[in-house]
Amino acid sequence: MSDLQDRMKQAVARAAVDLISDGMVVGLGSGSTAAHMIRFLAERLASGSLRDVLGVTTSFQGEVLASELGIPLKGLNAVDRIDLAIDGADEVDPAFQLIKGGGACHVQEKLVAARADRFVIVVDASKLVTRLNLSFPLPVEVLSGAWRQVQATLMGMGCSSADLRMATRKAGPVVTDQGNLVLDVMVEGGIGDPAALEARINNIPGVLENGLFTGLADRVLVGDIVEGEPAVREMARQV
Repeated sequence: MSDLQDRMKQAVARAAVDLISDGMVVGLGSGSTAAHMIRFLAERLASGSLRDVLGVTTSFQGEVLASELGIPLKGLNAVDRIDLAIDGADEVDPAFQLIKGGGACHVQEKLVAARADRFVIVVDASKLVTRLNLSFPLPVEVLSGAWRQVQATLMGMGCSSADLRMATRKAGPVVTDQGNLVLDVMVEGGIGDPAALEARINNIPGVLENGLFTGLADRVLVGDIVEGEPAVREMARQV
């Protein structure tokens, strides 16, 4: 990642932290841009410019980072509300429909997003697409004992591929925080009706959750490079 790209991610992460107010319970997302957001939140808490903020993380990675930085945390079952959740996305379409799960954290990410009063997405401009799944695979988390069965069902539904995600620095497949496996799915021509496919995949026996997020995102903040400098804009939803 270039220095300019990283500065762009930092800019959009700072803009997201500006949405946090004293006393909020905040969902802390996963990924590189969300990691910047967690660091900036920790700085604001340490300086006293934000107070009494409680975090609910969406991944073990985020939990470790937030804990190291001194952000007070609670688990999802220990809070009665989430005021604001901030997270990244792998793809965002004009209707604010998302694919998430590139980091295999989409189960907890969806739980936190669904619980939040407001769900804000922070991305760089490269994540904006006209149609989901033309290039980025849809992650489907499956029980380890059922992955071949689910794979066959997905292929029978007309998916062009449903590959078991393999780890890059260990032997064997990626294992999620929940102890499950991930199938990366492509649909020929992309996904035409994300909401219908989200529900259909989740009804397959052996599937825990998939990475389609429909009807959840309220705002999308986009980092970009304008005249050689990082800038942030708010994406307008198209319906």
